[in-house]
Amino acid sequence: MTDPTLMVDLARLDFAWITTMHILYPPLTIGLAVFLFFAELRWLNTRDEGWYRLTRFFERLFVINFGAGVATGVTMEMAFGILFGPFSQAAGPFFGNILGYETITAFMYEAGFIGLMIFGWGKIGPKMHLFATFNVAFSSILSAFWIMVANSWMQTPTGVHLERGLFLVDDWTAAIFNPNFLTAFPHMLVASLEIGLFFVAGVSAWMVYRNRQGPLFLRTLTASLMALVIVAPLQIAIGDSLGRSVARHDPAALAAMEGHWHTYRADGSPNTNWNVVAWPDPDQGTNAFEIGIPHVLSLLEDHRWTSVVPGLDRFAPEDRPPVVIPFYSFRIMVATGFALFFIALWALVLKWRGRFSVAALQQRPWFLRLVILSALLPFIAVWTGWWTREVARQPWLIHGLMRTSEGVSQMSIPAEILWFIGFFLFDLIVWLGTWYFFGKVVRHGPEEGEAPRNDAPGMPLGTLPKPESDAETSPTFIRPTA
Repeated sequence: MTDPTLMVDLARLDFAWITTMHILYPPLTIGLAVFLFFAELRWLNTRDEGWYRLTRFFERLFVINFGAGVATGVTMEMAFGILFGPFSQAAGPFFGNILGYETITAFMYEAGFIGLMIFGWGKIGPKMHLFATFNVAFSSILSAFWIMVANSWMQTPTGVHLERGLFLVDDWTAAIFNPNFLTAFPHMLVASLEIGLFFVAGVSAWMVYRNRQGPLFLRTLTASLMALVIVAPLQIAIGDSLGRSVARHDPAALAAMEGHWHTYRADGSPNTNWNVVAWPDPDQGTNAFEIGIPHVLSLLEDHRWTSVVPGLDRFAPEDRPPVVIPFYSFRIMVATGFALFFIALWALVLKWRGRFSVAALQQRPWFLRLVILSALLPFIAVWTGWWTREVARQPWLIHGLMRTSEGVSQMSIPAEILWFIGFFLFDLIVWLGTWYFFGKVVRHGPEEGEAPRNDAPGMPLGTLPKPESDAETSPTFIRPTA
């Protein structure tokens, strides 16, 4: 039983589920690894045992997330060959090599140091351990580099030519540093830092809110939110650059993201709006309704008050991407990004006014609850950003060179469904297990043991410094109720 359209749709749905679940873990791995390096560096510089305990605590969360990322990553690489065999074969000369580089230069590199980072406490010197932590962070970034090279090349395939059904590489530099990669990789890298920092902030806010070692976790709450004052607006700026790159190299994708059907000159005349809300109607080639703002689309696309804005009417119907998903997922991503920025800005105001102590924050439970919730928002932003990126590229698997229908494996519908059920259950079990162990680690809290003393120059290791005030640790201090 074979229905070509249904076969393509099932393959896309299956791979969409796999990538949606997998992309939860690598960005957090990168963000947490970078945070662990700076937390451990803080411990070495101050010899304050509190930073040692915080580093060990968040390292346990890192290990759980890292394992989930490896498991779902293996599943995704399997899915390339199972669901998209013709694509894997045709793009192998470039795509396969890039994934091979990722394995050799990043994954194996990371494997060489992650054991030292996890099990090396007290067995190797603190400086060597810091070096191992740095290399885990660096190798995780290097892994993201190669993965984004491969995916960005599918968006803007440069440096290759098609010969006998294979995409042969003419210029490796042009293929690797393709136009989409130059902004997409920084965008994903900063998103990873944002996820890691908000994850740390959310866990820390929970501990402060529950009055569980509040003075200790105030350190990571403060450090992460103050770093986000820089990271969050930086992400917005890089996202703007990525949007302009999409407008230059894939105007059909940009038109789908904006629900923009008709080419016009953005001069303020009727129907020259950026659509805040709309309901696209692909059958009619227009929006059933829309609420827009004049000139904003031109300003967003090329930072000019008036310009020619290509619409979907410039492309043949069979070359137009779906509109509803990119339109709304793009807006959710942008709204989430600005919300995260304003949360960081609120924290900065509280810090500037001297209201960022445990006692003061517990008198503002809504702020703490908001920060706890914010730990989930970056994942929503990454999800919706990835959906925008991948769906807006359709109907192309390799933009302009290979359609999705040409790259799908030929298998029966029952086989497609069976693979979908298998992948669905596996990724769901990994996700549930990840959150179960996250909760277990957070409930347990940091370990009470002392930091290792070998090769530890500087001030002696001791207990936590005295809290800012007795009120913060007094047994009579009552946590605010939910």
